[in-house]
Amino acid sequence: MKYLIALLAIAGIVVSSMALHVHLMDSNAAPPCAVSEHWDCGAVGHSRYSWFLPKTMDEMVGDAPTSGLHVPVAALGIAAYALIAILALMGRMWLVFEIAQVGFLFAAFLSYIEAYILEKWCIYCVWSQAIIAAILLLSIVALLLQCKKRRCACACGVSPAVPVE
Repeated sequence: MKYLIALLAIAGIVVSSMALHVHLMDSNAAPPCAVSEHWDCGAVGHSRYSWFLPKTMDEMVGDAPTSGLHVPVAALGIAAYALIAILALMGRMWLVFEIAQVGFLFAAFLSYIEAYILEKWCIYCVWSQAIIAAILLLSIVALLLQCKKRRCACACGVSPAVPVE
């Protein structure tokens, strides 16, 4: 299970890297994922919501100095997926579960912004949402399996301190 989660996290790193590439592109260049009026990664990737913490409109056009820390959301995704991969390979499923919960809720919030505020979708964002949802579900299954193994070990008289993968 841990290898599957790590593999999905690596896929998440790749998808987030592609989204970061679109984010860093010249806004006048046509992004490779501008498919229709509803599927446009360039519009999403260059919106004020592509930053954590979102930029104000004055900051977006360059009329005001940047206030606070602004990090591209895709860069946060890369860092989170890398952390998930490392923790999964270490067998720290509880931490993977916790990070996946936060990532899933953050991606769901961004999907809300795409659907109801921007009214445009980014294919990379949708892929990332699916990947983090799969990681969350797999981490839940892994935790349930660990719990079941521990219960079985206790019932059989084996020490519950036995490491479980």
